[in-house]
Amino acid sequence: MRPPFVPFGVPHLAALAVTVAVPLLLAALPRFSRLPLDRAARLFFAALLAAGWVWWFILFAHRGRLGIGNALPLNLCDWALIALIGALLTRNQIAYELGYFWGLGGTLQAVITPDLPYDFPDPQFLFFFGEHGGVIATLLYLTLGTGLRPRPSSLARVAAVTLFYAFVAGFADWLLGTNYGYLRAKPPGTTLLSFMSPWPWYIPELMATAILSLLIYYLPFAVLDWSRRNR
Repeated sequence: MRPPFVPFGVPHLAALAVTVAVPLLLAALPRFSRLPLDRAARLFFAALLAAGWVWWFILFAHRGRLGIGNALPLNLCDWALIALIGALLTRNQIAYELGYFWGLGGTLQAVITPDLPYDFPDPQFLFFFGEHGGVIATLLYLTLGTGLRPRPSSLARVAAVTLFYAFVAGFADWLLGTNYGYLRAKPPGTTLLSFMSPWPWYIPELMATAILSLLIYYLPFAVLDWSRRNR
């Protein structure tokens, strides 16, 4: 019998600890070793994210839960994964900043309060933390281990590409009758959207929340820059 998921139980806390400890260790290793570890670390995280993505399709197809509404790469987390894999392979600034803001905006809350039916060692538990935890670990490593960081100009670029994503997802929803980006209906269960207005009025509220999250996730770097200028 598969055990039910327990929030902040031992498996959950262990997964959170591994998510933080692995990128911190990999980021710190070059200070104690002359081996060229950065490329190997970036390839490791890229392979982790790609394997998790493929595993998701296999798992959901095996359980009969794969359909037109979730099989296309039109969720924002799909675009975040593509951006992060690109950033890992190329160290491209724009790919990094898209992955940074999209990854944190859509993944951090999911890792802390996951919507999982079963605990470790259920395959869905392993996939969830391998993929979502891998996103957070990747962001930590890219930021702390490679020197990449968002810039003030990142905010406008990410906002513009996010609007483009909303247009693509919205067009697909209209054409296929799907709900990518939750632009046609709120997701089941209790989420941030549950506290917003009914459709379609929650969409501008969601846009305002997205802008606020951009500012919040950029705030640590703004404070760091301010402190350096006034030191």
